[in-house]
Amino acid sequence: MTGLDVLTCHILEVACLITDPQLNVLAQGPDLIINQPDHILDNMDTWCVEHHGQSGLTDACRKSKTSLQDAERSLMSFIKTYIPKGKCCIAGNSVYTDRLFLQRYMPLVDSHLHYRIVDVSTIKELCRRWNPQIYDQSPKKVLKHRALDDIRESIEELRYYRSAMFIKPDIEHLR
Repeated sequence: MTGLDVLTCHILEVACLITDPQLNVLAQGPDLIINQPDHILDNMDTWCVEHHGQSGLTDACRKSKTSLQDAERSLMSFIKTYIPKGKCCIAGNSVYTDRLFLQRYMPLVDSHLHYRIVDVSTIKELCRRWNPQIYDQSPKKVLKHRALDDIRESIEELRYYRSAMFIKPDIEHLR
């Protein structure tokens, strides 16, 4: 994204992975860079100018032939292949912002998703507060800030928290 303000900023890149409930990747979907005109790229916030410039995303957006509408159609086609309408939660780190951008710029994709969100950052913050020792051992992120890389890192992080924090209790003990 060119920033975090859904009213003034734009989507630069989309990617999608489908996982099963155990976080095994079942399918990799489109990984698309969206063409954005110079007047949009030239007005990115400072963080985006630095990070998207370093990663090559800004230049890739300038060269891309993929429109926002083409990206939405491609993403929607992929998701519909695997997930019935209303059954798939969007998941990732600080994914609420992503959801807002989908609502505004990719309403077909947004309307196909379940209303619930799995935000890995929320789990991370709770772990940091309630169990700092486990938080300190969490996987370190490379932070490339590219869509597919971020998704993969979020899955890895969620796998870690699942194994470290969400331990299946002895049901008999709870009765």
